[in-house]
Amino acid sequence: MRTAYKCRAYPTPQQAAVLNRTFGCVRLVWNKTLAERHRAFHVEGRRTSYKETDAALTEWKRTENLAFLSEVSSVPLQQTLRHQHTAFANFFAGRARYPRFKNRNSRQSAHYTRSAFRMRDGKLTLAKTDSPLEFVWSFSDIDVTTLNPTMVVISRDPDGRWYVTFAVDADTPDPVKPAGHEIGVDLGVKDFAVTSDGQRIANPKHLARKARNLARYQRRMARKQRGSNNRRKLKAKIARAHRKVRNARADFLHRLSTNLVRQADLIAIEDLNVAGMVKNRCLAKAISDCGWGEFRRQLEYKCERYGRHLVVVDRWYPSSKTCSNCGHLLAELSLSTRAWTCPACRTRHDRDINAAKNILAAGRAVARDNPGDACGADVSRQGSSLPQSAVKQETPPVRAGVPLL
Repeated sequence: MRTAYKCRAYPTPQQAAVLNRTFGCVRLVWNKTLAERHRAFHVEGRRTSYKETDAALTEWKRTENLAFLSEVSSVPLQQTLRHQHTAFANFFAGRARYPRFKNRNSRQSAHYTRSAFRMRDGKLTLAKTDSPLEFVWSFSDIDVTTLNPTMVVISRDPDGRWYVTFAVDADTPDPVKPAGHEIGVDLGVKDFAVTSDGQRIANPKHLARKARNLARYQRRMARKQRGSNNRRKLKAKIARAHRKVRNARADFLHRLSTNLVRQADLIAIEDLNVAGMVKNRCLAKAISDCGWGEFRRQLEYKCERYGRHLVVVDRWYPSSKTCSNCGHLLAELSLSTRAWTCPACRTRHDRDINAAKNILAAGRAVARDNPGDACGADVSRQGSSLPQSAVKQETPPVRAGVPLL
């Protein structure tokens, strides 16, 4: 199992100069290779292999105009080619969008494998640098002097902060004890999550709380002259505001997903079409601020580590319109209706809690016989259209026991 540890880094001016040159070369190699791939595919109708891009990089280093590529470590440049090759493989497989060009104003990063760094007694020395890179180790349960990373990633955020990430191959720990509890989760905008136990987790709306200040900063920056120091200072100020929003959202999602994994052996959630929902101009900003996709990703890897079961119910399953008491299905239920009474059993339902209970019932139907197999669910889409599986994906149980983030 691979684990990553991300820490703040404090490079010296000389190290920062070397790393900034490396970032520029990485960005140039990525953009130039991407342009060549784009031309070869759209003009010649062929795909470019990694071997071709590697050979092209060698030829670029021999030219007079790009001879400076040899002044930085070759490992981050090679890793850039590998990452782009993987990005195109994911694009052609339908798992990702088309790779985009890198911008100097966005987050910069460089990947160093074992041949390009040295880690001794907790001190990190990168290729093309003379002194160890200073960083702050924030993990008290891990001895940094025993760390044996397989890869080191140096990054710089738009606000000017530096980070170092250590990728480590860790042993599989012992599994956690069973919790003896199952839970269904219904995600929303007003309440971020409503559980089948009746618990409501309010949506913190991190971006909405900073929106007024961000708008003021952006108006000020729009009046500054391009390339001026004042514009650069305001741009860094906006980047810091976005960082605070990003960190607050990540902290909230980590705490919530950790609590769910700790208290339940089986977690059932709904497969939301976030990409389609953000096309709604009225709700796109609020939906993006929720971070549903990141929340699901965290649940998936934490359930895998801790041996829990995550069941993802199909998006077409009518969880809100189905009575969790008798199973009666309403013909229609408007989005503004927050509570309704079942016409069959006369049970009064809260819309979100009822949906969470139905999501849990669908998850139990899948995991009743074989918790590790998500196939064969007896829950399908209601109506005249073709039925679909109630489960989109389920993570297999995996032994783990590292501390939750």
